[in-house]
Amino acid sequence: MSIMDVFTKTSKKVEHAIVGDDPGFDILHTLKQEHEEVQDLLKKLVEGESTAARKATLKKIKAALVPHSRAEEKLVYDAILTKDKQSKVDGTEGYIEHSLADKMLGNLGKMTNAMSPEFTATAKVLKELIAHHIQEEESNVWADVRKHFSVRHRQEMNRKFLAAKKKIKVN
Repeated sequence: MSIMDVFTKTSKKVEHAIVGDDPGFDILHTLKQEHEEVQDLLKKLVEGESTAARKATLKKIKAALVPHSRAEEKLVYDAILTKDKQSKVDGTEGYIEHSLADKMLGNLGKMTNAMSPEFTATAKVLKELIAHHIQEEESNVWADVRKHFSVRHRQEMNRKFLAAKKKIKVN
């Protein structure tokens, strides 16, 4: 281990001791909570037993996912895109997966028969896409965030993330 690696590791330990690690103020904690909420809604969407129930759940998913995605892109992905090569790949992949999810949400919203095999299949694929996206994000993107941003910076990212979400309009 180089002297710089030792210094960096020691600095992070000292910062953790000073700032603390209240997960309620860390962007990663907030994202984790939101990921779990959306996954629960997606499960309800796929398992929904009526058109009305599925349409209501789809509306909730869109209201949760769209602001989450836009704010996450602005405050997390854009931040890591300025870092090393792997972080750029991870951030770009996140943008692409968000775009695919947006298209699938749009397709679901246009379908009139929410009990059709097409709706069910599309909802299932969206659920699987989001599950894949979350798994990769929570391992790869979050590793980038932890590597490049201090606890204090992640707390500030969280404050900005929550504020940005409030400004995003969902159609």
